[in-house]
Amino acid sequence: MEESLKLKRATYHLYTFMISKLISTFGSQVYAFAISFYILQLTGSATSFATNLLCNILPRTLAGPFAGAITDRYSRKKIVIFSQIATTLAITGLLIYSLTSGLSLIAIYTTTSILSLTSMFSGIAFTSSITGLIDQARIQKAMSMNQMAISFAAIGSPAVGGLLYGTVPIPVFLIMFIVASIFAVILESTMNFRLFSEVKASGEEGEKKESMMQSMKAGLRYLRVQNSILPILWILLLINFLFGAYEVGYSYILIDNLKMESQHFGFTQGAFSLGMLLMSIYFSGRKEVKFPLLVSKKGILGMGAVMGAISLPLLLSMSYWIMFSYYMFLMFSFGSLIIIVNTPLQVMLQKTVADEFKGRVFSIIETMAMALIPLGMVIYGVLYDVFPGEWILLLSAGMLIVITLIMARPSVIRKVHPEIGEKQEEVRSVEAGSVAQ
Repeated sequence: MEESLKLKRATYHLYTFMISKLISTFGSQVYAFAISFYILQLTGSATSFATNLLCNILPRTLAGPFAGAITDRYSRKKIVIFSQIATTLAITGLLIYSLTSGLSLIAIYTTTSILSLTSMFSGIAFTSSITGLIDQARIQKAMSMNQMAISFAAIGSPAVGGLLYGTVPIPVFLIMFIVASIFAVILESTMNFRLFSEVKASGEEGEKKESMMQSMKAGLRYLRVQNSILPILWILLLINFLFGAYEVGYSYILIDNLKMESQHFGFTQGAFSLGMLLMSIYFSGRKEVKFPLLVSKKGILGMGAVMGAISLPLLLSMSYWIMFSYYMFLMFSFGSLIIIVNTPLQVMLQKTVADEFKGRVFSIIETMAMALIPLGMVIYGVLYDVFPGEWILLLSAGMLIVITLIMARPSVIRKVHPEIGEKQEEVRSVEAGSVAQ
């Protein structure tokens, strides 16, 4: 009877988690859309726009390791709720400031930095709590529904933001975000973050005597001895760096080189989000992937092929509408492949990493990945100014494929998934028996 009640509670968590994520992500993306347009209209400066992006990335990168250690030391539910309340207060502060003094860049940059930190703490605490909120059998479903919420927000927020921007003032956007954030707090407060967790939060026990620095070092030591996690970490780091070629090059090539209309460019971005959404729905309904790293390896190779294929219209002559349809298909495929790579790995990490180390491990992965994104963008930004875009994409795609084949070679796959080696041994034994007969 108790197990049945726990499963019902887990089902409630599954949908509450998705709705909370959808509301908070949708609110933050509509806000980001409005603020980005406001900065560009106010200043007309790409530097001011880039500074706001930096205010989003830099605090996350610097505070990431501390966030992981804090998440593992204290109540994850309290961290999620306090982070969401801090988000609400930050936006309320910006609203009051805008109504009394008018919006200024300093106020926007300060708010963006605070939101960057609160979303990071909330995200790491939530990700670390999945195995406490949801039963083991439905972790893949939970991760897929999380991606579905993000995809819905990615598709809907630009449309809503574009519809409202210019017709309603910025304070209305801020009020919408505040309402969404309050609703998210209410939903999160009803969840039991320790429903399936056997380890008590150290902050609740009061037994944790190690310092913050010792806690962070313990997380690094734990990560170093995890043979199944380290290959994934290095592959993800290199992917994030090499995908600077896509992040910088895609918009530059389509808008500057191929002269695609802004509306049609928006459609290709929508196809990307649609691919993510449909693949997330597929993963939410299918049984759990048996060999996550093997599936993700194939997905990364596919992403490398798509990245190289982006350069094709620069090498071959295409009519405008064929080119547009081609990029729609590519972006839909790209969005689908990202889910094929991410979802099995996320499920694997959820089940592999010990609960008391989850915050530190996930924060280290996020910090290292985030740290390489700005570096990749700076390097590729310079390269695209010097060399033809098609060759940068083809070379980067080739490097991505080669690195993946080396770092996720069969021996590494067998080390992470020993069952594959056992299966192959069984097949060889059967074949040997057949030959002997």
